[in-house]
Amino acid sequence: MTSTSVHLAVYDTFADWEPGFATAHLAQNGHTVHTVGATTDPVTTMGGMRIRPDLALDDLRPEDSALLILTGAGLWDTGDTLAPFARRARTFLDAGVPVAAICGATAGLAREGLLDDRAHTSAVSFYLAATGYAGGSHYIDADAVTDTGGASHGALVTAGPTEPVAFAREIFGLLGVYEPKKLDAWYRLFHDSDASAYEVLQG
Repeated sequence: MTSTSVHLAVYDTFADWEPGFATAHLAQNGHTVHTVGATTDPVTTMGGMRIRPDLALDDLRPEDSALLILTGAGLWDTGDTLAPFARRARTFLDAGVPVAAICGATAGLAREGLLDDRAHTSAVSFYLAATGYAGGSHYIDADAVTDTGGASHGALVTAGPTEPVAFAREIFGLLGVYEPKKLDAWYRLFHDSDASAYEVLQG
């Protein structure tokens, strides 16, 4: 694997619609998306699709990746089943490799203490407050937020469950998938159905 590899965590009850914009356009722009499960046994998404992960979480190393994507899942709020994924996110951030979390995955990161001192967002502030985390003062009411991490930590993207397009926009900006003018056009096309943005993307 190379730094163009992106890793998408998959698990039972995984919210399959949330990373779709990001992974599709990453794959079309020079990145390879690899799925990561707790093991390589198949998982079933919230939409009923079965996915066999490319590799197990224990085999995932930050140095082999450009980004770890964590999506929502019912399991984030029903126990500690997915806690190992949050712990691996800590490993990524400590190694200076970015992490992107949407929906329930933000609560998993909050429980792990990863949002205590980083700018972030989620579904609503009280959803994260219910985790007992200490980062409430860093919560931003926005569609998606990127905390650049500073010199010692990897960048962190967070978004709420209704914002898969904004989530993808932040990922593309972070990885340099589109230059700023085209990134704005991409967002206007897919979020606002602005047909005029298509010409900018093709230019």
